[in-house]
Amino acid sequence: MKTFKAIVREDNFLSLTGNLVIAVLGIAGFALLARSLSLEVFGKWVLFITGGSFVEMFRFGITNNGLIRFLSGADASSRIELIGSNALIGLLATLAIAIILVVCYVLFNHEINNSGYHLFFKWYPLLAFLNLPWNNALVVLQADREYGKILLLKSVNSGLFFLVILTNFFLELLTLDQLVIAMLIINTLTSFISIVLGWDGTKNIFKANKKTNKTLLNFGKYTTFTLIGTNLLRSADTIIISLSPLGSSAVALYSIPLKLTELQQIPLRSFVATAFPKMSKASVQGKVEEVRDLFYTYSGALTYLFAGLSVFTFVFAEFFVLLISGKQYLETDPQTGFNVVNIVRVFSIYGLLLPIDRMTGIGLDSINKPKINAIKVFVMVMANIIGDCIAIFIFQSLLLVAVASILFTLVGICMGMYFLDKELTLNYKEIFSSGINFYKTLIQKVTNTNLKES
Repeated sequence: MKTFKAIVREDNFLSLTGNLVIAVLGIAGFALLARSLSLEVFGKWVLFITGGSFVEMFRFGITNNGLIRFLSGADASSRIELIGSNALIGLLATLAIAIILVVCYVLFNHEINNSGYHLFFKWYPLLAFLNLPWNNALVVLQADREYGKILLLKSVNSGLFFLVILTNFFLELLTLDQLVIAMLIINTLTSFISIVLGWDGTKNIFKANKKTNKTLLNFGKYTTFTLIGTNLLRSADTIIISLSPLGSSAVALYSIPLKLTELQQIPLRSFVATAFPKMSKASVQGKVEEVRDLFYTYSGALTYLFAGLSVFTFVFAEFFVLLISGKQYLETDPQTGFNVVNIVRVFSIYGLLLPIDRMTGIGLDSINKPKINAIKVFVMVMANIIGDCIAIFIFQSLLLVAVASILFTLVGICMGMYFLDKELTLNYKEIFSSGINFYKTLIQKVTNTNLKES
């Protein structure tokens, strides 16, 4: 019992549980929508989610990583000011984005209504304001390592929307627009909970000052680009496919293996969420050796974990496609000639490379080198876009789009390790030995505690 309690209260476990709950609900909802919507309508839903995710990277990228880093070593007074600046900058960024989208929707109404992005331009400006408080709460809670509270907020938001999708799957009551309206209502409720509990920092908005605004913005001007670039690495494929002659049907087909990669990224997001505050705190305190050790441990542990996940995904690719989208996607699509199962297998190889790439980025941000990380991501984005354009417009192949993901990730790993080595003087072998030691220590803790209990 003591072992169980210790594991449940551990940061990595709570973070993993939170991301697991959200991923399971998200993938389950995705599967229900894939089964209940036509290929073209489903493609429009994917474009709405893709567009929203991309813009949110800009909104929250301005301050999120900066807030986490600087809250790690802030006193009580500075803490309130930083949280207030985060709320103020987030509100102003949301207002600016909403105005741009509304103006575009008014000026180009006919073109937008006839495109796959109709839902995004119509509804996202309102959604951006409604989900702002609870997203602010998430970053403050992450900085404070309050993963239980993060789990609560994410469960309310994702859980309620999943119930809406599940109900609609059986009763078929809602149109696509009404489904988005349900999302708006649920986000309003989640933000209301965050405000009432005082987790979002809105009440501190008038505590923001020029100094803390500048602190977050100076850090954020690089991390914003990094986060936008990171999102582009995921969404550029979808955007370029949607603008190509392949159309919305190809978007829907490609979205299935993309969704399955989220299964691989559950532990990655969870470990990174705990690694970044720890590494940032050690960096602020000048403990370079501790930063290096944390990098070794997290990179190694995740690499071994992802090796197992990648093999599992590759072997059981057909099962995962069947589980997510049904039998109709197992065979080669007669209209487009694309095979989803083969794309999933390529993405399983891509997943193997993610831990080292992501940890080098986190390492650079934690030691206050966001500019270098931004350069790294910029090169990766350019490599991805060039690869996508060649794959789609020359070879007209979704499989080669997935192969391009492997290539740009290898570029990112080489650049990230080079720059991080200049700052921390890395020994690459330590990554793998530290990963083994991580699991040895974990096993010893569990077995020793069990022996004491018995």
